[in-house]
Amino acid sequence: MTLFWITCAVLLIVALPFVVLPLWRNSGNNAGGDKEVQRDAANLEILRDQSAELEADLRDDLLTQDAYEQGKRELQARLLEEVKTSGQPIKPPRRSARTLAIVLAILLPLFSVPLYLTLGNTKALLPQQDAVMAGDFGVIRSEAKLQELEKKLEQQPEDPDGWVVLARSYAELQRFPDAVRAYGQLVKLVPDEAQIWASYADVYAMTNNQSLLGEPTRFLNKALELDGNNTMALALAGSAAMERGDYAAAIAHWTKLADLLPQDNAELQMIRDGIKQARQFLAMQKGGKERSTQLQVGKAPGKAADNPASAISGRVSLSPALAGKAAPEDTVFIFARDAEASKTLLAVLRKQVKDLPLQFTLDDGMAMQPQAKLSGFNKIEVVARITKSGNPVSQPGDLQGSTGIVKPGTKGLNIVIDTAIK
Repeated sequence: MTLFWITCAVLLIVALPFVVLPLWRNSGNNAGGDKEVQRDAANLEILRDQSAELEADLRDDLLTQDAYEQGKRELQARLLEEVKTSGQPIKPPRRSARTLAIVLAILLPLFSVPLYLTLGNTKALLPQQDAVMAGDFGVIRSEAKLQELEKKLEQQPEDPDGWVVLARSYAELQRFPDAVRAYGQLVKLVPDEAQIWASYADVYAMTNNQSLLGEPTRFLNKALELDGNNTMALALAGSAAMERGDYAAAIAHWTKLADLLPQDNAELQMIRDGIKQARQFLAMQKGGKERSTQLQVGKAPGKAADNPASAISGRVSLSPALAGKAAPEDTVFIFARDAEASKTLLAVLRKQVKDLPLQFTLDDGMAMQPQAKLSGFNKIEVVARITKSGNPVSQPGDLQGSTGIVKPGTKGLNIVIDTAIK
């Protein structure tokens, strides 16, 4: 701030001469009137001397009467010309311009500071260490400034920009209940902004056991109704669809999102992986059920195993300690997946709790994708999961058991469902 005032003083000093000097010089130009009077007086004195010389020459018989009369007439003509020229009214010196210059030189510095303090913003140049820009609005990290903004919004509750800053600041500080309250006020003031509805859904989910089901889904539907290309709404809507087991909707949302994002976007690969997983779960949800039906009626799978030697088999049972947490009609998914980072689903079987304990076999004929078969991977994990929702995506309350890393062709596995997912 000190540097700011020094800069203002320097600029004022530089500007003053451009205002004061022209007035001062204009006032000084009026002294020319005095010089004009002095020149006229000198000319008249010369004419008098010449007239006296003519008379002296006439007395001394140096001039004839005719020459004297002619010289006299010439002097009179010159006298008349001088009188005519000097007869113009001489403007009085304009000392008021010089006075104005002095007044401005004093008053401009005196009044400029109070004027800035009245109309300007003295806090504009303070270091903004507690705020970072996000989008078109700031995020406040200082508790003192947050309280200051809260008090301001109590007095001006119709200020949408202030509510945006407050809501985003609460979310950044993970004060999600407060963020929900702020966004709730904001959507009343700005009901037609898709981004606000998407952000509202995001923070609401954090207070809803991190679930996008229920109100968050309704907010996301509102956001997509306002703007079907809002990237945040599409991303969250895909996640909500995955959570409720609507894999077709998840694929639709994320595919559209992938088409909207630039090819160099850092999150594009993650979105494509999500689409891939949703397709696997969709096939698992449908194909697994069909294979289960085929096996129950004694039919072979629709596609024979390409490499019988790669088949994995074993036994799945439910731990007696968790028996009371599963109903007989609950779905049991038994699936093999790549044990590496990709977690690609390789084969799946769908049963019910009432079928436990059961013997299972997973082979290439159960492949979720033609290019992803058991025989094509060296490290495989087999998982058995009980879910009440029928959704293969892991959710709190599901029961699960798994093997360590096994190789294709492993026989005699014993999988005990003994863990409750939290």
